[in-house]
Amino acid sequence: MRLICSVFPELMPNGIFNWTFSDVVEFLKEHGFQLNHVNASHYYYIGHAEKIMRQVCVPFHSTKSIKPRTMNGIILQSGIPKKEWLYC
Repeated sequence: MRLICSVFPELMPNGIFNWTFSDVVEFLKEHGFQLNHVNASHYYYIGHAEKIMRQVCVPFHSTKSIKPRTMNGIILQSGIPKKEWLYC
């Protein structure tokens, strides 16, 4: 996704409004997060951000977009600055 966003920045015009499960997972993996465990439809990833161990819960709901409030929670849990999420 990072490559797509750098080539076509207009693909993410709505900021946090059009992220899907696969977009979030790809972004987290690019930042060193790994799958820890799965509980029903929630996938838990662990990684380091700002030298602190973080756990991020990502809900899986097919190809539906993740709701903005949920996406804000994922951003906070990850510890990755919001501007990196919004501007790939």
